[in-house]
Amino acid sequence: MTDQKTLPVYDVERIRADFPILATQVRGKPLVYFDNAASSQKPRQVLDAERAVYETSYANVHRGVHYLSEKATSAYEAARETVRAWLNAASEREIVFTRGTTEGLNLVAYTWGRAHLKPGDEILITHLEHHSNIVPWQIVAEQTGARLVVVPVTDTGEVDQDAFDRMIAGGRVKIMAVAHVSNALGTILPLRRMIDAAHAAGAIAVIDGAQALPHMRVDVRALDADFYAVSSHKAYGPTGFGVLYGKLPLLEAMPPWQGGGDMIETVSFEKTTYAPPPAKFEAGTPHIVGAIAFAAALDYLAAVGVEAVAAHEHDLTAYAHERLREINRLKIVGEAREKAGVVSFAIDGIHPHDIGTILDQQGIAVRTGHHCTQPLMARFGLPATARASFGMYNTRAEVDVLVDGLRKVVKFMG
Repeated sequence: MTDQKTLPVYDVERIRADFPILATQVRGKPLVYFDNAASSQKPRQVLDAERAVYETSYANVHRGVHYLSEKATSAYEAARETVRAWLNAASEREIVFTRGTTEGLNLVAYTWGRAHLKPGDEILITHLEHHSNIVPWQIVAEQTGARLVVVPVTDTGEVDQDAFDRMIAGGRVKIMAVAHVSNALGTILPLRRMIDAAHAAGAIAVIDGAQALPHMRVDVRALDADFYAVSSHKAYGPTGFGVLYGKLPLLEAMPPWQGGGDMIETVSFEKTTYAPPPAKFEAGTPHIVGAIAFAAALDYLAAVGVEAVAAHEHDLTAYAHERLREINRLKIVGEAREKAGVVSFAIDGIHPHDIGTILDQQGIAVRTGHHCTQPLMARFGLPATARASFGMYNTRAEVDVLVDGLRKVVKFMG
């Protein structure tokens, strides 16, 4: 990461000025963007970094001997070091570039999972998981004879720790795959405790970190995670890019993910030998500009101060909980003691899609639906919720606009 000083005071208006899209008018009203858990907006610094690559230094990376290729390769691999430092990985070789969290989780499932699981083994997840951390494990379980087991959650949206302790201690769990932060409820899982228990039981720990990266400091060595997957687009970077961290001995022992250029040492018609990690898992021309722009996003987040962002979003979340309770018939879904900047809610008698549509008429962007967590919605007896999720640029005044908008929803829908 570049050596940028953390801002001494959290100046949300200065931060907002860095995000051009926030000046958008929606049907004559200022945009209030509360859909950050789906995808965050991009600061000018990230947009400028992307543009600069295409305008001054774009070429394919690796193996090129000409000036532009060498310049692009240098910036691309510097981005890997930025990510390594951000996650506190031990080596750049533990940083695999992917298309996002979903691809990272699938990579682990189809390489480590297929190679190690056998009939009778268990893959442990929780009721909080995104579909991306459910479906790959179901597929691999069907192929290997392993079994998917699910830790229940409490009425507040927290992992049932007694149930988790019983299930992890059974001796059959080989993979624990859990979210760091729930995308639907904002619950922050007690990750170090869970990882320690998984390792004590002989299981590896695979972490979906998509919702954690933009909201808190992530230290994969302090967590002792075996794998940790993240997406750029949720952390103020471009879409179509992500990172899988993996402990080097595990990556070295895993078979390739895809075949093609850049992941090989030698190729003949008789036999191919593979490059060491991370190249072994990075077949084909990579998202060069995505890597460089993601590094710019992390540098920007570092300059603002991730701890300051976390404190700001904690304040917004607490304030939103307080204000939303004023709305008649509104129920907040998920009130865990430890939460990131997500508030899911339902209003009795009003479908979440109607809530979202009416709010959109007032310039307010929220997400409505099952949030790729259909089993979790079923756990709470709901088809869907409305979800307001916060980023570094959101304000208390915007929460007030949301509350006023919801009053109009209730009034309009009777």
